[in-house]
Amino acid sequence: MKSSKPSGIMDTVRTVIYAVLIAIFVRTIGYEPFNIPSGSMIPTLLVGDYLFVSKFSYGYSQHSLPFSLPFIEDRIFFTEPERGDVAVFKLPTDNKTDYIKRIVGLPGDRIQMKNGILHINGEPVERTQVEDFIVEGYSGSFHRTPRFKETLPNGVEHFILEESDEGWLDNTPEFTVPEGHYFGMGDNRDRSKDSRVMSAVGFIPRKNLVGRAEFMFFSVDGNVWEFWKWGDSLRLSRIFQSID
Repeated sequence: MKSSKPSGIMDTVRTVIYAVLIAIFVRTIGYEPFNIPSGSMIPTLLVGDYLFVSKFSYGYSQHSLPFSLPFIEDRIFFTEPERGDVAVFKLPTDNKTDYIKRIVGLPGDRIQMKNGILHINGEPVERTQVEDFIVEGYSGSFHRTPRFKETLPNGVEHFILEESDEGWLDNTPEFTVPEGHYFGMGDNRDRSKDSRVMSAVGFIPRKNLVGRAEFMFFSVDGNVWEFWKWGDSLRLSRIFQSID
């Protein structure tokens, strides 16, 4: 009798290949997971948040494909981002690093910071102070940061942190967003390297958009691989929370 072992191995290999192809397909046209490694989007996103980004929100470009394969010249099935979207994009200065910021400027907009207040097309954006954002330190101490609710011209409301209105990015020249580009800023205004820093980020080309951040599926305050500490480090209240 012939052994069925080679046939069983081939079935397993085919199953693995199919699973990988399906995963690549879903990540390319559907949803792709990302994690937050820095605090530039606090309080909206925290270090250790894991989220899904919808790849279809803005259509598809080469950066929608694995390894940013250059098979798409600009974008296909394009839908314009809305002001206030939290978007993932490829850093314009290297076209490979994933960045996440809030879109505050659309093509043709004039963007400027004056004494910590965001101005869009010459008009100040409404900013209302709310309760402080509090973080507990390792020594048991607490650090408080002023938190504000910002209301963009299209009515989108979100929270920002502003330690002072006299930081180096709290007063800027007026930036005019070029056609086919966007202006992104972090919600942690004094601790975000974003479009205000032209040499590091600058305007975001339409082609570099990867997708819109939709919701968190996991969140941990610490090393995700140290699962034995999850009892204290898991942020259960953030899991499946939408991103606004």
